[in-house]
Amino acid sequence: HVSIRPTESAERAGRPSLTPELLAATGARYSRNNEGLEAILSRIDPNNLDKSVDGIFRMIDYGHQSIADMAPVAMFIDGLTIWLAYLVWSQVPTAGGQESSTRYLKLGSADLPDGLELGIAPDLQSEWTILMDQALAAYERAYDLWDRFALENPDATRIPSALLSDPSERAQKQVARMRRNYAFDRARYFLPVALRTNMMLVMSARGWVQLAQWLLSHPLPEAQYLGSLIVSELGLSASRLLKHATAKSSTALGHGDEMEAAAQFEPSSELSLDVLPPTGVSDLAPSLKHHDNRYAYFGDNLRRTAVRVSWPKMAIAEIRDLNRHRTGSKYCPPKGLGFYGADEEIPAQLEELHELNSLGTSMTDRGSALLAEHNVAFPYFYLLGSQFTFEHTTTADKFIYEAELRTGTGAHFRYAKHLRDALQLWYEQFPTTKGLVLEGSGEPE
Repeated sequence: HVSIRPTESAERAGRPSLTPELLAATGARYSRNNEGLEAILSRIDPNNLDKSVDGIFRMIDYGHQSIADMAPVAMFIDGLTIWLAYLVWSQVPTAGGQESSTRYLKLGSADLPDGLELGIAPDLQSEWTILMDQALAAYERAYDLWDRFALENPDATRIPSALLSDPSERAQKQVARMRRNYAFDRARYFLPVALRTNMMLVMSARGWVQLAQWLLSHPLPEAQYLGSLIVSELGLSASRLLKHATAKSSTALGHGDEMEAAAQFEPSSELSLDVLPPTGVSDLAPSLKHHDNRYAYFGDNLRRTAVRVSWPKMAIAEIRDLNRHRTGSKYCPPKGLGFYGADEEIPAQLEELHELNSLGTSMTDRGSALLAEHNVAFPYFYLLGSQFTFEHTTTADKFIYEAELRTGTGAHFRYAKHLRDALQLWYEQFPTTKGLVLEGSGEPE
């Protein structure tokens, strides 16, 4: 837990500063009278903040979720696995935050936890350790191959020629960074999702309580441990709002149902896009007439249009980022459906990568086999290139924003492919919007 202190400017202006619980209590008071902020703050004893919370909050249920919504809390979480970070993001789509990026960082064996920490059964320990070593060796080989290819084939990297020809130290540092990221983007598919990552989240105490409930009810030991840490840290700033931060039997049963459904899941073979405009609306182009950048205005007919897009196979490397789009619902049964290793990007001289891809396929199959056996540690056998069905239900304005973002400058090559495929289905249904959707070229940053 990291507290937020007032700025010097706010202090000079005489603005109040409150603990998260005092902030929630003060806001809650508004629902019971109209005396205003200054009158409420006058009840606060700066020498006894806990008593002040009780004094303001006496008539209000501390556990009421709408009250917990008004208590902002920031936490930094270091050392959780990439898989658990993905699960956390799936539960907190409206949270603000960041996570260490495999697109810009090189990971290795130092980032791999002990299998016992993850709940890998003793009879699987040796197999898992060998597979992790093989995957990390494959990652190193793939990175070296792509790095050499980028150096020998600068046109393939799409680095601007002006930068390549600029001899200045600044330009050449930028070229080296872009070349390195090009290799990271294509080698990362061999990284195990069991590797450690770091993330930071800002959300309300209510969000943290709901996340803790979900984690404490999850079958993965790592998830339960994180849930207990969140409860402990949340107690530092919002102890009165922890009433519901416990494991829930209904959630635990739901986790079990979802694992069973994932084991039985039969994927579609086709990308699908279901769109439901408002009744009587067939042309959505007018809703884009003022839309001159991806953050610009969307008309109300787009905002009222429901969209469900389902990719039959997407690597977890891409899912974990698309999963962070902050609207709607996501559906991703964790049954591995083959492996993606940038095959279509592999030139003839990089045939060695095809050999590495066979390791990714076998590890994905192993994870799926363990899922079928209801072994809760099955995800830790997957790699970032392991593929799953990924579905996002949202509204048309948010879908178009996502498509523009993920095909724009700096977009990962595979993001761009997935979103362009979805846009083609969109254009088939709404041809007059082509050219108004600001589809990008996915050029490097």
